[in-house]
Amino acid sequence: MTHELKRINKFLSEVGYCSRREADKLIAEGRVTINGLIPEMGTKISLNDVVAVDGQTIKNITESFVYLAFNKPIGIVCTTDTQVEKDNIIDFINYPKRIFPIGRLDKPSEGLILLTDDGDIVNKILRASNNHEKEYIVTVNKPISQTFVEHMTRGVYLEDLKKQTKSCYVEKLSTYTFKIILTQGLNRQIRRMCNYLNYEVQTLKRVRIMNIKLDMPVGKYRELTPEEFIELNTLLKNSTKTYKAHKQHKKPH
Repeated sequence: MTHELKRINKFLSEVGYCSRREADKLIAEGRVTINGLIPEMGTKISLNDVVAVDGQTIKNITESFVYLAFNKPIGIVCTTDTQVEKDNIIDFINYPKRIFPIGRLDKPSEGLILLTDDGDIVNKILRASNNHEKEYIVTVNKPISQTFVEHMTRGVYLEDLKKQTKSCYVEKLSTYTFKIILTQGLNRQIRRMCNYLNYEVQTLKRVRIMNIKLDMPVGKYRELTPEEFIELNTLLKNSTKTYKAHKQHKKPH
């Protein structure tokens, strides 16, 4: 990170708190402080300054969290235990900082998974009660019937958990393929729902988590864009607010 001074509105935008225009409004209303003092419009901050909005400290400007979107290949395990699992996600990505996956995707599944070193945001995304959407494209072993779509949409009873899955959105895309949008994250949920209805999953790909879409090749990752991060924070604000810095590169590695 460079040591140049940065305008306060640019800083608030880059850490994903709000847009520059919204930051200017907060500053004008006297809701922003730098080291406990209300700044003038256009004030610049340095590495050691502490910024707060409505008394809530945003961060020390030297902090930096990583937020990655990764297209997990089939066969990679979503675990941080590199001693146990040979084909684990941490060794596969080989990122220079210690990061961990947000949630999981089964070993035989592929698609989007987020990784970070920010523990606060992990809890908010994983909390099922927040109704955060996850979208999947699934192929099964026999033609999809209207009855199958209706049952999956209403939810099915999983005996080992003694609970009904939450209602969800299901759309038939072709004879053997459907789209499903879940707002809960039970272990192997889609596969178990299909098994309950005597269908077997052939392929399963996650293509979206909330506002983050799968747009990189298999086995590649990118950092979230500032726009994605701001929208993600907006969606998470009903949980508890999180204001973290992230890098702005989005080119796949």
